[in-house]
Amino acid sequence: MSKSLIEHAYEFVSKHKESVNFKEIWEYVKKEAGLTEEQANAKVGQFFTNMMLDGRFITLGENEWDLRERHVFDKVHIDMRDVYSDVQTSDDDVEEKDEEEEEYNKAFEEDGASDSDEDIEEKDDLSEN
Repeated sequence: MSKSLIEHAYEFVSKHKESVNFKEIWEYVKKEAGLTEEQANAKVGQFFTNMMLDGRFITLGENEWDLRERHVFDKVHIDMRDVYSDVQTSDDDVEEKDEEEEEYNKAFEEDGASDSDEDIEEKDDLSEN
């Protein structure tokens, strides 16, 4: 049974003491798997996705890859709070939402203001009969 493309990649990266550029990894994998250029072009996107999803690999930026086991958690962990803090709403968006909410609530307040507690009790009494 032949190795999968990702197994070839793991073998290659394991042999290196430092991180490896994706292009180098892919060249090795293509050669070891015996892929033609056409086959390689058709598979490179899926291979990249597989490396991203495979927990044994990490990307260090600048298209450099290494094995997760070689790095401490703090160096490779991405704090999602940092990612989401970059996405902020502008004050205009907040004001617009507040205005829309006030308008929405006014419609209910106006309808409710016409019904006094006595009117509501009378309606309840009538509906029970």
